Formats: sequence, C-alpha cells, structure tokens
Amino acid sequence: MLSYVVRRLMISVLLLLAASVMAFLILKAAPSDYFALLKADPRIPQEYVDQQRQIYGLDKPVYVQYGLWLRRAVVGDFGFSFAYKQPVSAIIGTRVLNTLILNLVAVTVTWMVAIPIGIYAAVRQYSLGDKLLSGVSFIGMSLPGFFSALILLYIFASVLNVLPPGGMYSIDFPRMTAGEKVLDVARHLVIPVIVLVLAAMASLQRITRGNMLEVLGQQYIRTARAKGLSERQVVYKHALRNALNPLITIFGYEFGDLLSGAALLEIIIDYPGLGSLMYTAVRNQDQFLVMGGFMMGAVMLLVGNLLAELLLAWVDPRISYQ
Repeated sequence: MLSYVVRRLMISVLLLLAASVMAFLILKAAPSDYFALLKADPRIPQEYVDQQRQIYGLDKPVYVQYGLWLRRAVVGDFGFSFAYKQPVSAIIGTRVLNTLILNLVAVTVTWMVAIPIGIYAAVRQYSLGDKLLSGVSFIGMSLPGFFSALILLYIFASVLNVLPPGGMYSIDFPRMTAGEKVLDVARHLVIPVIVLVLAAMASLQRITRGNMLEVLGQQYIRTARAKGLSERQVVYKHALRNALNPLITIFGYEFGDLLSGAALLEIIIDYPGLGSLMYTAVRNQDQFLVMGGFMMGAVMLLVGNLLAELLLAWVDPRISYQ
C-alpha cells in the first residue's frame, strides 16, 4: 500500500505540472490581459503600464514567464495580484476559511440526510414515501442554485425578515461575544447551506437508492434472508457495505470541491468565498490570482481521488493496491 501511495504522489506531481502548463497557456492565449485593459484608459500613462509589465515579468517570452512563476510556486509563492496589489497567497488565505466552513457544513448535512433517505427509498421501493422522495429529488435537481437562493432570500430575508439578506457577518460582529459570533455566522449560513444541500442531496439520494436496489436484488442478499437474518442486519450489515463503494468515489470528488466555491451563489448572497474571488480574478484577467486558485483546486482534486481509493481499499477487502 505504501509503495502505491508513493507512486500516486509522484504521478500527482506530474499531473499538477501538466495542469499548470495548460492553465498558463490558456491564460496567455487570451486576446488581452490586465495591463492591456489599463492601457486603454487614457488617464493612465503608457510609461506606468510598461513599468508594471517589467515588474511582473510580462515583457518576457511565455516560457520564461512560466518558469519564473513555477520557481516561486514550488515554495508556495503564487505571485502578486495585479488588481488587489497583495500576494496571491494572502488573498486566497482570507477566503479559504469562509469557503471551507460553507462547504464542510453543506457536505456534512447532505450526507447525513441523503444516505438514510436513499436507504429508506430503496427498502420501501414504489411506496408512497419512495414516490414522494423521488419527486422531491427531481425538483431539487432541476432547480438552479441561483433561483433557489433568490427565492429563499425573498421569503426569509425580505418577507419574514428572520434571516440576514446575505454576507457572512453582521455589521457589529467584532463587538459580539464568542457565542454570539458563532450564532451570527450560523444564521448567515442557513440560506447558502440549504441551496447547496438541495442540489447535492437530490443527486446523492438517487444514487444511494439505485445502488441499494442493485445490491438488494443480488443472490447473497436472498441467501441472508433465507438464513433468517433480520431485515436490519440484511440492509445495514450486508447490503449497505457493498452499496457504499460508488458513494466513496463521489466523496473523493466532493472532497476535491471543498475549496472550489460556488461563484454564482456567493455573488448572489454576497458571501466572501473563493468562488466569487476567482470569478472576479478571471474577469480582471488577474493572471497570478487565477493560477493560484486553479492550482489549489487541482491539488484538492488529486488528494480527494487518492483519499477515495484508500477508503475503498479499507471498506472493501476485495480491493488491493500493490
């Protein structure tokens, strides 16, 4: 197992290198850049724009620019943001915690609710509860996240006025006690978490139901029932364990998305996360900030896939990595 992990880590380094090259070339293939936009402003002297290009090394060939960026990135320095005039690492660091809090809460709630619902729907196939849950799932998958956010904001923030209209903190947050701060953040998280959970739970519940139905129809399940095992033992001890394999793979991808953020949702509710930051960076053609966010997402995706494979080997003894 250790040798497999080492091989995977070595391959991951190569994948990250290839991904960074592709991302850098795509950014450089754009018809303009941040300083080209500045040049179009008659109020900004041409000498200033040329000086900034030299400072950031943008007057050099593309391969030289990439080499300079890679040399800094290896030690954790992703460069300097053109628009924010700050190190990329510092800018991303201010948003990482916010995005992690939102996504971790949403993922936890999704799995705690969707798995039991999927098991219930599979065990009681074609019952009224199964049909109602299927209908709710289809509605959840069909509703766009931004539309759900707008509806919830209108109902709970505008009409009922029981939840804040957006953001992550209240104005008087610095003057609150520790308990009041936790409660304030929790109130601000209600709407974005509900929006994320509705979409993710609908898909995960349907996948769980399908996996459970497939496993419950296999011969060894009928044998277990014929031996007189209780339905609870059949479902949770034998069927669920084999139905978890595809779900663990999904968990690996969701782990990789923990820092990706939900740009449109964050913009609508004015949430200070990485998604809205990356959207702004792309619009501004802030090259180093885009590269920093992209590489963070790529690392999380590779770590998530490796974690999923290790969890599969732990859950299913039939899987072995040499």
